[in-house]
Amino acid sequence: MSTVTACTSADVRFPTSQSLDGSDAMNPDPDYSAAYLTVHTDAEDGLSGHGFVFTIGRGNDIQRVAIDVAASHIVGRDVEELLRDMGATSRLLLHDSQLRWLGPEKGVMHMAIGAVINALWDLKAKRAGLPLWQLLSRMSPEELVDLVDFRYLSDALTREEALDILRRAEPGREEREQRLLAEGYPAYTTTPGWLGYSDEKLARLCREAREDGFTQIKLKVGADLEDDIRRFRIAREVMGPDFPIAMDSNQRWDVADAIEWVNALAQFDPHWIEEPTSPDDVLGHAAIARGVAPIPVATGEHVHNRVMFKQLMQADALRYVQIDATRVGGVNEIIAIVLLAAKFGLPVCPHAGGVGLCEAVQHFSMFDFVAVSGTKEGRVIEFVDHLHEHFVTPTKIEGGSYVTPTAPGAGTEMHEESIRQYTFENPAAAEVA
Repeated sequence: MSTVTACTSADVRFPTSQSLDGSDAMNPDPDYSAAYLTVHTDAEDGLSGHGFVFTIGRGNDIQRVAIDVAASHIVGRDVEELLRDMGATSRLLLHDSQLRWLGPEKGVMHMAIGAVINALWDLKAKRAGLPLWQLLSRMSPEELVDLVDFRYLSDALTREEALDILRRAEPGREEREQRLLAEGYPAYTTTPGWLGYSDEKLARLCREAREDGFTQIKLKVGADLEDDIRRFRIAREVMGPDFPIAMDSNQRWDVADAIEWVNALAQFDPHWIEEPTSPDDVLGHAAIARGVAPIPVATGEHVHNRVMFKQLMQADALRYVQIDATRVGGVNEIIAIVLLAAKFGLPVCPHAGGVGLCEAVQHFSMFDFVAVSGTKEGRVIEFVDHLHEHFVTPTKIEGGSYVTPTAPGAGTEMHEESIRQYTFENPAAAEVA
């Protein structure tokens, strides 16, 4: 038996606003940040679990306090019991009546609980000696559905339907696992598309993206239509007429504005429009989807729980499901969303534009391929070339694809020196954050 002896947190901020990395129509000067958690135990193996919530600077301290509150509920508990039944562990935190009142199941506290659950999954995968994607992919359909909270979902996805999806995917799991290890998983890059970049930098990064083997890029839009037309024209001239170029307005528009703006950019054949309006506006997304067709709508990075994803799918309001590794209540809820996407026949294309998100979210697409959808068709994982060096097992890209991780864990552990150097209380970090 081992015990959770402590949970420690840190407010980690990187000064990305200095170079305008991450800049878009709604977030012009982000400092990529992580409210970071480490779960310590007294086990002889010396392993710890790591999780975080991604933010863009101010407010990271509030997210850290929420993590401290949520994590206090597992201190002193039996580690083996927590890890043995991660469905029960998830419910222990998400169904806590006093914590739940702060959401319910949305916002700062929900993300904090997700960080705790993700840290425990990181520990569980390390103890199993497997990367998270492989640990999940080797679980039985019955074990996987036991992780999911079907409350509020059963009108769209029942336990029996989820079991059927997973059982249909069981044949070929081993072959797909070997393919994944050999081929990796397709990526697209947002690196060229930040709004703060000059036209020259946009063109150069577009050329480099193609040379690096990426088969899709994404541009930020929404601040100024004439600027968007000019920038899209540059990207299209560099990439050619048939190269997929997605666009992302980061919630900038009202519904009517979104329809008008997207249709003005339709001349450049955008691959999708991402986050065209408020992430909470299900009916607005549905109206936009109808108003800009055949350009597909993609959304999800700010969708705060499985219920909102369910409604977006039921309303035919999106065509690409963009899960985020730290927005919802952890691994368990992400599995629920992946299963919903499979039920509705929608591809999962995760959001990864933030510190540590590439490292974390790749595991869910790879799990989806091996154990749920069984396909990579129409599916890509976002990649942004920032801050990977701060992680113990950084994301690797070769030929425009994610190299399948083989190190045990969830990929969420940061180097201790990076945490120390960029902790917000550190005056050197505070000056630039």
